[in-house]
Amino acid sequence: MRTIGITGTGYYLPSKVVTNKDLEKTIDTTDEWIFSKVGVKERRIASSQEATSDLALYAAQNAIRDAGIHAEDIDLIVLATSSPDMIQPPTASIVQGKLGAYNAAAFDVGAVCAGFVYAISVGYSMMVAEPSYKHILVIGAETYSRIMDWKDRSTCVFFGDGAGACILSEVSESKGIMTKYLMTEGQGASVIQFLAGGSRYPATHETLDKNMHRFQMEGKAVWDFATRVMPFAVKKVLKDAGLSIDDIDWIFPHQANINIILKCFKDLGVPMEKTYTTIAQYANTSGASVIITLAEAATKGLLKKGDKIVLVGFGGGLSYGAILLEW
Repeated sequence: MRTIGITGTGYYLPSKVVTNKDLEKTIDTTDEWIFSKVGVKERRIASSQEATSDLALYAAQNAIRDAGIHAEDIDLIVLATSSPDMIQPPTASIVQGKLGAYNAAAFDVGAVCAGFVYAISVGYSMMVAEPSYKHILVIGAETYSRIMDWKDRSTCVFFGDGAGACILSEVSESKGIMTKYLMTEGQGASVIQFLAGGSRYPATHETLDKNMHRFQMEGKAVWDFATRVMPFAVKKVLKDAGLSIDDIDWIFPHQANINIILKCFKDLGVPMEKTYTTIAQYANTSGASVIITLAEAATKGLLKKGDKIVLVGFGGGLSYGAILLEW
């Protein structure tokens, strides 16, 4: 079996910054409450000229540059998003055209905040199964500002826009991706949802009048789910690889809530020094958060060759999963 690893990373955040102080002017909340309950100080918001595909494009270009390859070298694009440019065509197809990756197949993966972990798992499996694939581009990109109800303080304070990307290639100097685990608890699918726009709830005047055309989330249920499954997923990939938690150098979790991260790290017995967070600056970028955080850590030179890393995501679906890799 070929050894497949990450050979390049990149990320992109829109230039517009919206702080908690800005939100205080429009909704009944405070900077102190948001930061203490969620861990967010500010978030990035896409401009009216930026779609999810644009954010994905810029992140992809940075990852390709980091890997030292060209767009024409890409064999497959797997893009995780739950805020696509449109219902169809796939946002990955739009990115493929904008990028000039004309030798690549392209498709989207929908697993909400677990999206990148799912997408990299799919990309890895496709590369193992298809020997002709040399380079796969995996992207997580979101523009949640487009689906938020910015008067709903129970949801809008959590989220921001952004994109991250990585290149999967054959590697010879590390173990690359070692183990992966994906799981879904569909009985909890209603905990996080965006009702209107699909075949069940078309975006008609009736659904809009019922205030259904907006993102909805049950915060307590999300907390209970995340704090249960994140430690489990981390332990699962370690067990499958025959490693212990002490063998791990870094854990990069989905940036949903700093208090979820603190609780899970405490339950795992892992010091916070073994992670790097971006939630304070960028908020929850859903399916993009794990790769944005990994890419920024890599850009800052925090990761060393041979580091053992766990990527773990959880979100709507309810979906969750983890990847164990050697840098």
